[in-house]
Amino acid sequence: MKKVFVITGLCIITLFANSQILKKVTDKVKNKIDPGVNKPESDNTTVKKDEKAPDVDTSKTQQAPVGIKAYSKYDFVPGEKIVVMEDFIQDAVGDFPDKWNTNSSGEIVTIDKNQGHWLMMPRAGVFMPEFIDSLPDNFTFEYDLFCIHGNKMGGWGTFQTVICELSNREKIQEWPYEHNYYVFSVYGGNADDATINYTRKKNGTPDGGVQIITHQVADKNKPCHVSVWRQKERLRVYFNEEKVLDIPKALTSDVNYNSIIYAQPDADEKNLYAISNLRLAVGAPDTRNKLLTQNKWVTHGILFDVNSATVKPESYGTLKEMATVLKENPDLKVKIVGHTDADGNDAVNLDLSKKRAASVKDFLVKEFGIDESRMQTDGKGEGEPIDKNDNPAGKANNRRVEFIKI
Repeated sequence: MKKVFVITGLCIITLFANSQILKKVTDKVKNKIDPGVNKPESDNTTVKKDEKAPDVDTSKTQQAPVGIKAYSKYDFVPGEKIVVMEDFIQDAVGDFPDKWNTNSSGEIVTIDKNQGHWLMMPRAGVFMPEFIDSLPDNFTFEYDLFCIHGNKMGGWGTFQTVICELSNREKIQEWPYEHNYYVFSVYGGNADDATINYTRKKNGTPDGGVQIITHQVADKNKPCHVSVWRQKERLRVYFNEEKVLDIPKALTSDVNYNSIIYAQPDADEKNLYAISNLRLAVGAPDTRNKLLTQNKWVTHGILFDVNSATVKPESYGTLKEMATVLKENPDLKVKIVGHTDADGNDAVNLDLSKKRAASVKDFLVKEFGIDESRMQTDGKGEGEPIDKNDNPAGKANNRRVEFIKI
């Protein structure tokens, strides 16, 4: 799978300009890759449109094991409060999701060996989650991306993620780039790599450079986890454990970015992209201040395998943040408390929350050398919710780990 960061508009001039950029990137990649590389090795990734996936928490999509050391430079820390969680479980397979809009078409599918529902976008067009209508100065946005090329990861199609300002969200034919936007694109070539390209438009005028990076995808039969972190004008983008972009002046401070849109300018039946597990969180994580002055830090950035206390590698950035605070304050002691949502059996959830807190402590001891005598653990199961348990975002907020100063 190849990834490129690009900005396109619906106006003819912008489309033409970006198509020229993509053509150059395509030619460059084609000239460097053996023609046989993109041929499917075996048909072991199957898209299914006619069956219902199990009703599970798809924010915990199963992945092939990834060594925790691969994330040693991963510094992504999710925002403080989850405001959007989209896993498409409420949508029937074969339908276009109710809470989205498009000038094209798409449908909910299941993908073999991957949990949950996915929105597949088989035709060129733009696709907007209508429930995202404001983007503050500090937010994080995550999603899982599957590139399907002949039922394989990889392909030559372009898939764009657009952070933009829309003056009228109802005028679908004018989406998405009227005046101000920033786009980064996944541009697949070799099934194992991705080329990354980005551009920016400010006040109706292209304003921004093009940066080309090659990224290695660990497993072409698994989705790539994309993480976006905005801090005012600065924008960081991560593919799995690797930071692929870190642009200090990517966004414009006086622009009211209010939408995130996905776009495909050149989709066809051989180059399909599917997304799931969208998560938008707001607020700047302030570990040190919260723990030292408010005596507690709550994080949703420590993730676990399904029904397990095994810490996921993508939790590394959050745990590193906590370890740094503990190292800089050698007299600080904390209680680590695990919490779950209300799904499942109460007693099982209580036991699981205790085990997860213990796993976090063990991780801090083994990976960062924190003295275990400085940490206590406990679990509250589903007993102390901070949000409703009747929607995906509320459940995601309730699944958390707390560090309490003692």
